[in-house]
Amino acid sequence: MAPSLSLISDSDSLDVTKFAVYQGNGVKGLSELGLKTLPKQYIQPVEERMSSMSHIEPESIPIIDMANWDDPKVADAICDAAEKWGFFQIINHGVPIGVLEDVKKATHRFFGLPAEEKGKYSKENSCTNNVRYGTSFSPQAEKALEWKDYLSLFYVSDDEAASRWPSQCRDQALEFMRRSDCAIKRLLEALTKRLNVKDMDETHQTLLMGSKRINLNYYPICPNPELTVGVGRHSDVSTLTILLQDEIGGLYVRKIEDEDTWIHVPPISGSLVINIGDALQIMSNGRYKSVEHRVMANGSKNRISVPIFVNPKPSAMIGPLPEVLEGGEKPVYKQVLYSDYVKYFFRKGHDGKDTVEFAKI
Repeated sequence: MAPSLSLISDSDSLDVTKFAVYQGNGVKGLSELGLKTLPKQYIQPVEERMSSMSHIEPESIPIIDMANWDDPKVADAICDAAEKWGFFQIINHGVPIGVLEDVKKATHRFFGLPAEEKGKYSKENSCTNNVRYGTSFSPQAEKALEWKDYLSLFYVSDDEAASRWPSQCRDQALEFMRRSDCAIKRLLEALTKRLNVKDMDETHQTLLMGSKRINLNYYPICPNPELTVGVGRHSDVSTLTILLQDEIGGLYVRKIEDEDTWIHVPPISGSLVINIGDALQIMSNGRYKSVEHRVMANGSKNRISVPIFVNPKPSAMIGPLPEVLEGGEKPVYKQVLYSDYVKYFFRKGHDGKDTVEFAKI
């Protein structure tokens, strides 16, 4: 049973880590207690707070209309954005609005469950490593916790999902993944063509998109949001990430050409946000850029997001593609086992782009 409100007007009277992390209440549970001040476990070092961002530019990442997939200008826009920004938004991408709305509703439905129900999917209780409910990023490794709860679903098969994924969101998450598949393949075809890959055959598909994970993220209202973050500075370990935002906003991207500048990614109804992950940066030998991004905590509204992480197979060796090095270009990255790369990422707190150094020669 949650502590009564009278006991927690001062967050020091509550064992916050036990309540949020180990009892399955998450930051949603903390938010609903009506705390007046942010628990000290969530107070970020000054240099990691959003207020430390020296420049926030009003400009926008590219917005690409995918209505005419076969137009070479669309492929050029995708590749240019991947090189110069690492992030872009796509509209008219072929995923029905109804599918997007359904998965957003399903996210709210799952996080609306009692803590005991959500807790069945925690690291300690889940019947499979492929389904994980948790809070923050890596609580055992972080100096300060992040203001986010999540449900992470690693896709093995429809049958496995049917028997293991939570019923409150299973069908909607699967449908979002299914309906995004065509856009994902077309994006990767365009990106790899510029890397001299003539044919996206089965070998390339297995390497680039051999596994997928979908996360449902929940960022509840936060007391003193200026002292913490929803998600700290990091780049994704994926090949590509396909992100569905709600209308609240709060995602910021570091500008490649000016590392002191951060750009807000405004929610656009019906759009999907695409970003290059570390795996594609490595496979492109640095031509495409995985870029640091972070999420601001919000003091007045609950926010959700739903990313699909398109990844190599855990057993894949990743390194610069042979086609990239054909002209004599020297490799910047070594060959690494993808599962080792991912383990290294999760072994520590969010720390910008330090993970990619793991793969450098």
